[in-house]
Amino acid sequence: MSFDFPPALLFCPADRPDRFDKAAERSPAVILDLEDAVRPNDKAAARQALVAHPLDPNRTIVRVNPVDSPDFRLDVEALERTEYRFVMLAKAESASQLRALDGFAVIALCETAAGVIAANSLAAHESVVALMWGAEDFVASIGGSSSRRESGQYREVANFARSAVLIAAGAQRKAAIDAVHLEIDDLAGLSEEARDAAASGFSSSACIHPKQVPVILDAYKPGPNEIAWAQGVIGAAVGKRGVFRHEGQMVDEPVLRHAASIIRRADSSRKRNAS
Repeated sequence: MSFDFPPALLFCPADRPDRFDKAAERSPAVILDLEDAVRPNDKAAARQALVAHPLDPNRTIVRVNPVDSPDFRLDVEALERTEYRFVMLAKAESASQLRALDGFAVIALCETAAGVIAANSLAAHESVVALMWGAEDFVASIGGSSSRRESGQYREVANFARSAVLIAAGAQRKAAIDAVHLEIDDLAGLSEEARDAAASGFSSSACIHPKQVPVILDAYKPGPNEIAWAQGVIGAAVGKRGVFRHEGQMVDEPVLRHAASIIRRADSSRKRNAS
């Protein structure tokens, strides 16, 4: 099973079926959340809503509770009554946990110290289609109290976890999903972070509010100057052998791959706008 990861993935509490269709209308893909967004007393109702109010299974991911929680088995039983087969495993920490999700395509959420350390083995597992990292849970797992400085920038330890998960996913050619930006009204900060995510190699950024979706989509879309540069580099490479010079820049194979990545993102954006 493969999932076409768009730039924006919108979380929606699974106990709010009144928001399901709205979320699907506002975002190219939705994460129905059975974990943190749902209070313990409401989890049974969330599972019932998951079954009773289906969305497009090709555009929907379901986040389940951690394997060692009492809700996990109940989450999986509910999932088996639906057509959803893309599952985000909260607090994934070892490849052995994935046996409990046989038959599902898994997004392993590395949001603890153990999960970040295990990112390589998680990414290598055949059922895993993507990795995501979670900033706040990760910092809490090592005894910290904030993933960001007062400036809004991530602390070094959070950036380490972000990079480790991205590299582990890339090494296995799996998708990588960036963490949510919790300051809902900080759209400028979100845009900067999403642009960095796209340039760094993330496939998507998760978000928690519909108004964050267009900001992320725009940030992942290459600008006219980027597209012109990429087209120019690729065009100049025709008939060239090895390293060559183009507009004062040395161009080699890695630079050509950068240009191809920009063209792919531009093409994907055009296809989404046309559909």
